[in-house]
This record gives sequence, C-alpha cells and structure tokens, in this order.
Amino acid sequence: MGKKAKNSSGLNKASSRKIDKTTLPPPPVPVDEELGSAKILDEPTIKGDGFKVLGTEGFDDGGVADLSLLIDLEDNVQRRRRGENEYFKALNADLLPRATKGPMGRMSRREQKVSLAQLLFSEAEDCEDKGPSEVYVEQVDGGEDAATLKHRAERLQQARAALRMSLMLREAACTSLSLSELCKRKLTMSGKNGADEALRCADKAIEIAGDGFWDGDDVAIEADDRPVIDPKYEKNATTPGLANPSVLKLLPVRVSHLCKRSALLQRGNALAAMGKEEEAIKSYEAVFPLVEKEPRCSRIDWERHSLVVNIGNSHSRKGDFDAADEQYKRAEKLGQEHCDGGNIKDGKGMLACAKRARAFALKRAGKIDDAKKLLKEVLDQQIADNLEDDKKKAEEEAEKAAPESK
Repeated sequence: MGKKAKNSSGLNKASSRKIDKTTLPPPPVPVDEELGSAKILDEPTIKGDGFKVLGTEGFDDGGVADLSLLIDLEDNVQRRRRGENEYFKALNADLLPRATKGPMGRMSRREQKVSLAQLLFSEAEDCEDKGPSEVYVEQVDGGEDAATLKHRAERLQQARAALRMSLMLREAACTSLSLSELCKRKLTMSGKNGADEALRCADKAIEIAGDGFWDGDDVAIEADDRPVIDPKYEKNATTPGLANPSVLKLLPVRVSHLCKRSALLQRGNALAAMGKEEEAIKSYEAVFPLVEKEPRCSRIDWERHSLVVNIGNSHSRKGDFDAADEQYKRAEKLGQEHCDGGNIKDGKGMLACAKRARAFALKRAGKIDDAKKLLKEVLDQQIADNLEDDKKKAEEEAEKAAPESK
C-alpha cells in the first residue's frame, strides 16, 4: 500500500501524481482495427492522380497511416503495455524512454519522435535517391566530386543518428527501418566495398521484424562510425521481434510486414552489389507475399515495380537476357496499367525505368544497336514529357496571374 502522506506538502505531491481521467485522450483502438494504409479511402486526402486505386473507386492515403503506425506518435504501444493510468503517470514524471542529454534533452518524447521521423523519411530536393523507385544501381565509380561525397556522408550520419535515437526511445519498428536505411546509404556511400556492412544491417533489420528475439547491444554497434564486430561476441537476444506473439498483443502484424518489406528489398540490393544474384533474387521474391493484398496504387506498385526490375537486372548480370526481359515486361505492364487508369505521370515513370533497364540488359547481351535505339526512345519521350510539363506550368502560372491583372 505504501506510506500515506501526513503533512500538507506530502498531500500536495500525492495529489499532483493522481491522474484526472477526464483529461485523458481516448484510449487506443483495438490492435486488430489498426489497418494502416491498407484501408482504402472514399475520398482523396491529397491532390493528384497518383492516389487513385486501380480497379476501385477508392483512394490511397499516400502511406500516411502506415507512417503513423511506424512512428507511433500517440504512444499506443506503450499505453497498451503499461495501461492508461501507469502510462500517463510515467509521462508526467518523465519516466518514459527518451534522450535526456544534449540538445535533444530539451525535447519531449513526442518531439523526439517527430525528429526521428524527419531523419528517416524526409528527402531534400537535391537528394540523389529522391523518388519512388528502389532499383539498385551501382553509384560509386571513383569519380564523385567533393560535394557528392559530402552529401552521401551526411545522409549516412543521419541514418546512424536515427538508429541511436530509435534505440534510446525503444522503438523497435524505427530501429529496423533505421538499419534498412543504413544498408541503403552504405551502398550509396561505398558501393561494393560497403556491401558486407550493408548486408549485416539488413539482416539485423529482418531479425527485428521477425517472430524471434534480437540483441539491442548487437544492433547498437551499427550506429558507430566504424563498427568493429567481435567474432567472439555472444548474442544476448532477449528483445522480442515485431512479429513475436507477445508483441502482436500490442501492435498489428502490419508493422512487422512494413519493416520486413523494406529490409528484404535492401538486403537484395546488398547481395546484388556482392555479385550474389541468386540470393538477391530470393530476397526480392520474399517481398511479394507481403504486398499481395496491398491496394493497386502508385505507391505500392512502385514497390512491386522496383522488385521486378531488380530481379530482371540480377538475371541480366547472370547472363540470362530472356529471364531478365520477362521481368521487364512485367514492370512495363504495371506502368501501362497506371497510364490506362489515368495516372499518367507514374505510369510513364515506370515505363521509362523498365525500358532503361532493358536497354542496359541488351548492352550486356551484346545487342548494342538495339540498346542504343531503346535508350534514344526513352530520352526522346523524356524530352517530350519535360516540354509538356513546362507548358502546363506556364499555363497554370498565367491562370494565377490573370485575376491580379484585372
């Protein structure tokens, strides 16, 4: 029961610790009702044709609900784990996990989560990997200028900072996503020379997303600038993964699937960088069951598109053009379906990406003339599309300026 307060000071302190339930926000919805962005909307919340779901009258939310699940700004997992009273007592007493030192120490747990989301998901306009495609391309050739190298190093440091913050906040989903980003950015920074480290990060991300257990100390090593792996290190895997039955009482399995999708794709890219094409193909193919029931919107179809183009490129690097071309045709079909469905911009983007990949595959197969002809077709289409975009922008600006001149 504990001791009862006897003086006015003690009574005031005890009173301040009590939670007024009338001031609390609504409790979290049941776990099985958290559908994330799998839920199709009746009306678009964001302007643009890219959010129409093919084959239905509904719209995609652009991944907003999935982002909410992953970042968990409302702390639904902690609230379910602790119970409402205990959670808000811990919140008021500043006992919930957060950074308490340095510049971040002045920020609340929620504010730190917002900062973490910015590290993980924001893209600058000049970011070289900006865009929806996740097709692996070797980006390191030794001729990078100082500005490019500086930008890549900064992006890598941001991923390390995101990993440190995720571990500090004890957010397993963000920890997994940070490792996937580290994998991606290590490949961008170091290419084939960084593929071993990149693969190690992806494997750890998959472990966190799985149904077993993971070791926080083993993961924290990847946040170091130069991780040193002790070959004699014995894992102490005691933290349950995102698909562990004990965790699935607190959050939907969709969180595990989202993290796994990202990690498996990046793992495939790391394996491709190492020249392990068969293993890369298996890693890419493991994503398809996780997106099978996802809506046919541009956001998800770009993910499917990236997978089939990556598989095609792996077949091409193995010397099997016919198997590669089969995948490029699948990728083109996705693009054409979006063009036919009214989402011209994304559809054309998918078609161009597939054609470029086929052109490089033709070159590897020794069909140089065919490769040049296809690349010219892609470039000509790009020039025409750019001219059309410029014309539309000029018309929109003229339309905006017209009322002002009256």
